[in-house]
Amino acid sequence: MSAQRDGDISRKGSSAQAASMPNSPKLTVSRPPSPGFSMDPGSPMGLGDCDPNIMDSFKPIETNMSYDVPMDKPYIVNPPPQDRPVRLYCDGIYDLVHYGHMRALEQAKKSFPNVYLLVGMCNDEDTHTRKGKTVLTENERYESMRHCRWVDEIITDAPWIVTQEFMDEHEASSDAFAACTCRQSHIADHTTKMLRRIDYVCHDDLPYASAESDDVYAFVKAQGRFLPTQRTDGVSTSDLITRIVRDYDKYLRRNLERGMSPKELNISFLKEQELNLQKHVSGIREQIKKNFQGTREDLVGELEDLKAELRHTKLFWEDRRQDFVRGFSSMFGSQVGKIFGRKRREIANGSGDYGSSKRVRQAESSGSLNSGSE
Repeated sequence: MSAQRDGDISRKGSSAQAASMPNSPKLTVSRPPSPGFSMDPGSPMGLGDCDPNIMDSFKPIETNMSYDVPMDKPYIVNPPPQDRPVRLYCDGIYDLVHYGHMRALEQAKKSFPNVYLLVGMCNDEDTHTRKGKTVLTENERYESMRHCRWVDEIITDAPWIVTQEFMDEHEASSDAFAACTCRQSHIADHTTKMLRRIDYVCHDDLPYASAESDDVYAFVKAQGRFLPTQRTDGVSTSDLITRIVRDYDKYLRRNLERGMSPKELNISFLKEQELNLQKHVSGIREQIKKNFQGTREDLVGELEDLKAELRHTKLFWEDRRQDFVRGFSSMFGSQVGKIFGRKRREIANGSGDYGSSKRVRQAESSGSLNSGSE
């Protein structure tokens, strides 16, 4: 109970200090969940709520209700204190904070029943020199982390490499417990130092090399003060930046369409025209696809209607064919028969108008031949 009370007092001290410096992202205190939202990882923002495959990939992290430590590692992990909050330290750059960062911090926060989580964040100068340019500035990164509900305290300008000097210095001058120790004068100095100390440094346990060392966490592993976390595969800040670079033109067009100027996007006039051309070409392609699909469906429908109409017309005339034949025959059958009968007889006998005309034409033809011979 006293350990829990000490932890509560330390959090109140942290909150008071954060309130006294409203613009400072130095400290943060975990907040209770908002009504109507699940506290399970993956649920507050809707991640994995519907897709069972995503739910399988992002299973909730359970809080370890015991103080057991890993025993299957090639290094020793010291047993944690049980009479006060276990103080864990995670360090990093945390640029473009993503769910991989959040799950690592959640693992640390849930490592033991009572944990006070500190997060050390490197400044821009060290990061740009050692790793490269960040997307967010150091103050933006600090402020982003301040809103993480797993984090109790942020240490700004943290060293790139955790050293023994940093561990000793932090034990001697932690701000998080200053208010607590001032109010509790009965706590001895050595007890205060134990309250301030970093019990474990947390990170995934793959060797993390630097120019100075093959594994920057080797010395805390040797002291039994390293607690491993599990890395989340498939996401990293570098991966997010790669996605943006890969679809660079698409994001440029997106921002131009939203009203940003070429100057703000640092692109030339020619690049702007190229993007406009790409936009028009893409629009034409989409319109062709859309119209082709619509035209095809319309043509199919019209052909079916035409086929149905032809079938109907065919049946109509088949039904009335005999009627038309009988009606025509009854009206003109006798006269037509007489005309065709007379013509046949004239042709057969060589007489009549047809025969006379034929003989006249033959005589004229023979006369022309005789005059030509004279």
